[in-house]
Amino acid sequence: MSKHNLDEIIRRSLEIRGKYHELELQHHGSEWTVEEDALAYLTDAGLVGRNIMSQQQRWPKENSRNELEHKLGENIWWLIVLADRSGIDIKDAVQKFISSKEQLLIN
Repeated sequence: MSKHNLDEIIRRSLEIRGKYHELELQHHGSEWTVEEDALAYLTDAGLVGRNIMSQQQRWPKENSRNELEHKLGENIWWLIVLADRSGIDIKDAVQKFISSKEQLLIN
């Protein structure tokens, strides 16, 4: 698989989220809500910030490139999941965003 195949990344992301839903049902009796998914995403987004600060030597924690890389990937995974659960095609959303910024800033 090409690492640039967004369709495959989306498919695999949603398959993984489905497995987490199974664990949630098993351990808690219900799946996380979209709001709980959003909160988990925000928590991980905050950790990206801390990892960036650490990388830039502005936070008193040993820099871990692997941890930052993991959290960046996890944040993209959460965005794919949140878009899907909200009925939004993430590819279309990114395309529209990029096009609007290009029109505003480049054209």
